[in-house]
Amino acid sequence: MAQEVRGVVAHSKGKPVSVETIVIPDPGPGEAVVQIQACGVCHTDLHYREGGINDEFPFLLGHEAAGIVESVGEGVTEVAPGDFVILNWRAVCGQCRACRKGKPWYCFNTHNATQKMTLKSGQELSPALGIGAFCEKTLVAAGQCTKVNPAAKPQVAGLLGCGVMAGIGAAINTGGVGRGDSIAVIGCGGVGDAAIAGAELAGATTIIAVDRDPRKLEWAKGFGATHTVNAAETDPVEAIKEATGGFGADVVVDAVGRPETWKQAFFARDLAGTVVLVGVPTPDMTAPEIPMIEYFGRGGSLKSSWYGDCLPSRDFPALVDLHLQGRLPLEKFVSEEIGLDDIESAFEKMHRGDVLRSVVVL
Repeated sequence: MAQEVRGVVAHSKGKPVSVETIVIPDPGPGEAVVQIQACGVCHTDLHYREGGINDEFPFLLGHEAAGIVESVGEGVTEVAPGDFVILNWRAVCGQCRACRKGKPWYCFNTHNATQKMTLKSGQELSPALGIGAFCEKTLVAAGQCTKVNPAAKPQVAGLLGCGVMAGIGAAINTGGVGRGDSIAVIGCGGVGDAAIAGAELAGATTIIAVDRDPRKLEWAKGFGATHTVNAAETDPVEAIKEATGGFGADVVVDAVGRPETWKQAFFARDLAGTVVLVGVPTPDMTAPEIPMIEYFGRGGSLKSSWYGDCLPSRDFPALVDLHLQGRLPLEKFVSEEIGLDDIESAFEKMHRGDVLRSVVVL
């Protein structure tokens, strides 16, 4: 029987969100209903509200979440009612050409729930990233639920559902940072700091944080940065080279996603080094002009990181266990805990750079 719950809806471009009654259908084949316990406020939710993703309003916002499986539909075997899960927005299909090649983290046919959640009027909602977790309960594809150790607090576990996983994965999975490596991270918000935390976890010995905000550079130190560069005062390319013996970093992560930061990342890497783009550009941005001889002469790799190239079934449980062992300080990402009625205020704080993560607790 369908349920009515409270959720946060964006009705039109740039307009404030509202808390409304959401109708959640019973799970169908391959689906699950999850009781949300906590959900982080991510820039992607703001992009949805601003019409920066698409125009399929109204949106049910929220996607960086953890909670308890309440019920499952026919054929679901991977999770069961009562399981503590992190939600992910790239449920792999297991059948596409990427999955068949043994690279499911690149799955080209990820899926969401088939049924739609609606407003009381019957109007269908577009759930953010196929999740819609600024809501007391949500309907997802069962493959979007990853079971993890329930000893973890949902406020921190849920952050692995998007931003923190994107950053850690950009450093470890995409960038391949390892023991003794050097890494520079440009942009020290939630994703950038997660890349720093991931680099420290992987054994990098030189970890350079680059930002224009002194507050963020201080935060970066708490996640393992060994050097900080204020890009408002210093040429970041030269500063990164100076911190790496004049050579440049083995890996440079661009967690901003602008032409100027990507160009800085390109020139701040060592020969045969790697650039990882994890910050998301807007559709109107174009790559900076760089002579082709520079691409050839510097060698190495220029990569984009999709969701940290993660495989949720592999990465989420492992990272939760590392957190419980005290080796991954996920709690440091939580700047404040808020309620559903506080989303607009959280968007403003995020836009100003006052928080790493506001987390909705239900």
